[in-house]
Amino acid sequence: MNLQIEGRVAVVTGGSSGIGFETLRLLLAEGANVAFCGRSAEKLSAAEATLKQDFPSERILAHRCDVLKPEQVADFAREVEQRFGAVDMLINNAGQGFVAHFDETPQEAWLNEAQLKLFGVINPLQAFLPMLERSDIASVTCVNSLLALQPEEHMIATSAARAALLNMTLTLSKQLIDKGIRVNSILLGMVESGQWRRRFAERSDTSQSWEQWTGAIAEHRGIPMKRLGKPQEPAQALLFLASPLASFTTGAALDVSGGFNRHL
Repeated sequence: MNLQIEGRVAVVTGGSSGIGFETLRLLLAEGANVAFCGRSAEKLSAAEATLKQDFPSERILAHRCDVLKPEQVADFAREVEQRFGAVDMLINNAGQGFVAHFDETPQEAWLNEAQLKLFGVINPLQAFLPMLERSDIASVTCVNSLLALQPEEHMIATSAARAALLNMTLTLSKQLIDKGIRVNSILLGMVESGQWRRRFAERSDTSQSWEQWTGAIAEHRGIPMKRLGKPQEPAQALLFLASPLASFTTGAALDVSGGFNRHL
């Protein structure tokens, strides 16, 4: 399928591993140029080296920055403009969750979760907005969570922050469409990650395979597909929403949860 993004430029935050990294691979396979950032220099360098094994180095830009620090994101944007001269797609993918019930959640956790989920989008958007405004296929796509609509008691601070992000991105979709910029989100359920791999290594029953262990968790949590999502699956959804194939879609929140949703 031709996603109509060959030669276009995509920026992916949190691109050094997981969903962000798989999104980069898909973008490059479709002929796009990519710029990505992350906080860990080691992970960033490893991701860049892996991508350059399969794709031309001139189409790849890695930049170390913390998306919560506007001056670092601004530096990233300047480097992208110098290298590629444009940005057509901004894909925001940053942040893990804070696991705790209400009475176990310190005040700073509420603030940290709100800051990461909101300013992890606000800072990149502000930095790359001038370039997005010049694109004829501009899009902003955010990785969000099913928690935004389906809060979990043991992740109360993260659930609240995710709901705020969903509210903000819907508002942005109304405001930015006049500039020709579409804004959409995906809502994740439970997806394989380094965090799950670490828990697997510490499992009590070492006779269980990865598939057995994760399958049991998924079934216990009530995921109809009885497995965790693979990082490339939400990456495919991100790619579609960011591309011109979704040209009449804005303000949408696409569920990528394996049927984990319990709301209408």
